[in-house]
Amino acid sequence: MNKNLHIVCLDVPWPADYGGAIDMLSKIEALYEAGIKIHLHYFSYNHRGNPNELNKYCETINVYERKTGHKGFSFSLPYIVSSRINEVLVNNLNKDDYPILLEGVHCTGILPQIKNSNRKILIRLHNDESTYYKQLSAATMNPFKKIYYHFESYLLSGYEHSLPGKYFYACITEKDTNYFQKIHGLQNSFFLPAFTPYGDVNGIEGVGNFCLYHGNLSVAENEKAAIWLITKVFSKIKVPFVIAGKNPSRRLDKLAHLFKHTCLVANPSASELNDLIKKAHINIIPSFSNSGIKIKLLHALFEGRHCVVNDAMIEGTGLENACYTGSNADAIASIVLQLHHQPFTEEEIRIRKKILENTYNNQMNIKKLIQYLW
Repeated sequence: MNKNLHIVCLDVPWPADYGGAIDMLSKIEALYEAGIKIHLHYFSYNHRGNPNELNKYCETINVYERKTGHKGFSFSLPYIVSSRINEVLVNNLNKDDYPILLEGVHCTGILPQIKNSNRKILIRLHNDESTYYKQLSAATMNPFKKIYYHFESYLLSGYEHSLPGKYFYACITEKDTNYFQKIHGLQNSFFLPAFTPYGDVNGIEGVGNFCLYHGNLSVAENEKAAIWLITKVFSKIKVPFVIAGKNPSRRLDKLAHLFKHTCLVANPSASELNDLIKKAHINIIPSFSNSGIKIKLLHALFEGRHCVVNDAMIEGTGLENACYTGSNADAIASIVLQLHHQPFTEEEIRIRKKILENTYNNQMNIKKLIQYLW
């Protein structure tokens, strides 16, 4: 018997150039390889992606415009939810009784309109979004964004608490699983690790050439981390430091060239970024948000050498033994100096394999997901 599945994505999952898209696309690929017939629905905005690239995995693809600006605004629902409530999407889903996978709390606004109350529906929770938006508010310098993020966090906290308990919720960390079970009473929450394209640990033994921070630099939290590293860490130690990522601001570009040993690589391709991660001696990835898991951390651990983080980046991930953790800028600077000439060894690769390759195994995890859908 053929298994058909509706997947509703908060954004086009191609190109997979940020954490959420990487998890969504890798999950689609794993479901396809497991023989599932996928009916993909996604919201289009920001002129991202080419749906033709997804045709090889999907039986059908439907694209919906996200209601942006005042059209998607609501005083009672979070904007990320209200802007994705779409009548055509609901009608398409109600044409059959196939199970539904909703990617993100973003896509759950349609739940009251699904006709069959006994239908199998699973929600992938990429984050505790209320905490994430609260931390975005703290990270941004823009006063209008600060107000928006704060209000969105307030609405999300109430909205997450009202999510129906009868559905299944696949959380991306054990920490998030405990949070949604205990704080929001969602007893059907379970841990489902991130899906990634990084199947094997490929870090190269020996010594690399520089330290690297990478991320989507248009995100306030990531820009804050990059600026913090320049001004608080690498202003004090003369170790070569590269920042790489999407759409850096003029401010960050200027700061990155203040010192002779620091520089910026703007908008690298996926292959160029992977090459930077592999060539770096230290991938340094602090975070000012402790919700969810950062896919860029997994990328660095699977493909790179030494990995240095702060407490917020590693908290609740189970990856503590694969990283060096510093609690503040001085501690991180000290670790970088310590590791600067310390080769990456076969023993460290072995430890990473033990930690990563069982937990982040797409084939094993897709079997777990399928069990909840059928």
